[in-house]
Amino acid sequence: MATTISSPADQALAALLAASSPSTIADVIAVMETIDTILPASDGLKWFNRLYLMVTQQVDANPPSGAWRNPDWLLALDVVFARYYFNAIRGYLEGTGTAASWSALFESRFRTGIERIQFAVAGMNAHINHDLAQALVDTGAALHVTPAPGGPEHADYEAVNTLLSTVMPSALTMLASDALGVMAEATGTPGRLLAFWDICRARDLAWDFADHLRGLNGLSREFALDAQDALTGALGRAILAFV
Repeated sequence: MATTISSPADQALAALLAASSPSTIADVIAVMETIDTILPASDGLKWFNRLYLMVTQQVDANPPSGAWRNPDWLLALDVVFARYYFNAIRGYLEGTGTAASWSALFESRFRTGIERIQFAVAGMNAHINHDLAQALVDTGAALHVTPAPGGPEHADYEAVNTLLSTVMPSALTMLASDALGVMAEATGTPGRLLAFWDICRARDLAWDFADHLRGLNGLSREFALDAQDALTGALGRAILAFV
């Protein structure tokens, strides 16, 4: 499959990701910060990356009262999860294959008439609905931990949901404003998109899907992932067409 690298920004992005192998949250944040500097404002991927960066910084800086119950697991999950995002970009740029869930965003990066918030939410849709369950399974396998409802891992996961429910509205509104704080897009879009696509609900579904995946193997697991990918891609296209 042919490469899709066609601009100096994408060449710089591909070089960055080829050289990156993040193993800590600080590493992940550094890569996202560099992506933010590489991508122009006209690139829709920039706005998902900006939102993901903001959320990651908030989670890193604001542990729940009493601290995380299993910080090693949560931090490992954050790194594994971010790698799925970086690998999705790398696969698209190198032409080695792109999931339908991510194609919805990547193929629309420079399309006019789409608001920055739509790009950001479309990226969250792809990353959470397609990648998070797999990251949960991978992290549990690597650490020999099977998260269970009521356990420390689930408590930390839900604590992140609580943090996100506080951070997301202001983060999305910030994306709708320019550097001077002037609204650059329709002021009602953040609230309407949040009503349409709920990040905490998506994370809860990803947790449940991870439990489902742990019981599958072979063709049944591949079928489940393919079906989830197709559904996520369709939802991403709906988000990008949102008016």
